[in-house]
Amino acid sequence: MTMMKAAVFVEKNRIVLEDKPIPSPGPLDAVIRITTTTICGTDVHILKGEYPVETGLIIGHEPVGIIEKLGSAVEGFREGQRVIAGAITPSGYSNACLCGQCSQDGPDTKHGFKAMGGWRFGNTIDGAQAEYLLVPDAMANLSPIPDGLSDEQVLMCPDIMSTGFAGAEMGKVKIGDTVAVFAQGPIGLCATAGAKLMGATRIITVDTVPARMEMSRRMGADEVVDFSACDPVEKIMELTDGRGVDVAIEALGTQRTFESCLRVLRPGGTLSSLGVYSGDLTIPLSAFSAGLGDNTIVTGLCPGGKERMRRLMSVIASGRVDLDAMVTHRFTLDQIEDAYDLFANQRDGVLKVAITP
Repeated sequence: MTMMKAAVFVEKNRIVLEDKPIPSPGPLDAVIRITTTTICGTDVHILKGEYPVETGLIIGHEPVGIIEKLGSAVEGFREGQRVIAGAITPSGYSNACLCGQCSQDGPDTKHGFKAMGGWRFGNTIDGAQAEYLLVPDAMANLSPIPDGLSDEQVLMCPDIMSTGFAGAEMGKVKIGDTVAVFAQGPIGLCATAGAKLMGATRIITVDTVPARMEMSRRMGADEVVDFSACDPVEKIMELTDGRGVDVAIEALGTQRTFESCLRVLRPGGTLSSLGVYSGDLTIPLSAFSAGLGDNTIVTGLCPGGKERMRRLMSVIASGRVDLDAMVTHRFTLDQIEDAYDLFANQRDGVLKVAITP
């Protein structure tokens, strides 16, 4: 067999299933047979033409699979081994990696550095919504799945769990902190879980979808604010007796939620931004305290690489976080267009879909 089925970006509003050649690994690479993958909100940005990728690219960046073939120089792994790879696949030796910013691993050339260069799958190289996937720099990026963990249990690790947890980590959540998380989609839910793990003792989340609000409580929210029923900024300030929150995590990617995060911060608080923005942001003078509020704004891309994946799977194996319920729908790869239609339009209470070739 030389061909495989794959979800391919054709043009704006069209991702379709096509036949593509099965990849072959270079010396440092591996090819894995995908057993489960999923659709991310970033894939929907690609579908809608809000984030540009090359026509003909295979989409998807959340792979769970089995090693099919190893490159000649790859050591420490075996064919037939169950593995995951992060959405971010750092080489380990670029300038960005050596500076400790593996997520930003990109072309260090005279032509300039590409932000998000560490995100390759479904961005700059073929991705995971296919029967097979080539993983570059396999020794830096493949992570064995512990015995006893299912595909669906580790499906969140490559991206949304890593991203959501990073929101709490970048915000430097501390024991006793009050944290607000704006939007309880999959990444926002993981940010809520991450803030609780890091020691936040009061977590206030914002959404309006009943199923997501209930899931938010399961992930650790102490209060859930329905933004369709009240002004969330006023409500959060009321709940905190006017103090504001120590950390506000923005997990949607809109001007409104970004600004709301600024407005609920205490003096010296931190805004941790996880959203993918499709337009320019404006910082209002009052929300920014005219630049004199001692506030911190941090942004980030989800950490990737072998060690990050190992740590996240360790959290899952410990039972301290249970993300199983976030998989609300299941499709085969042959149904990928139906899966995109459901996920992009947020119907039927969808949170995450599991795609099995």
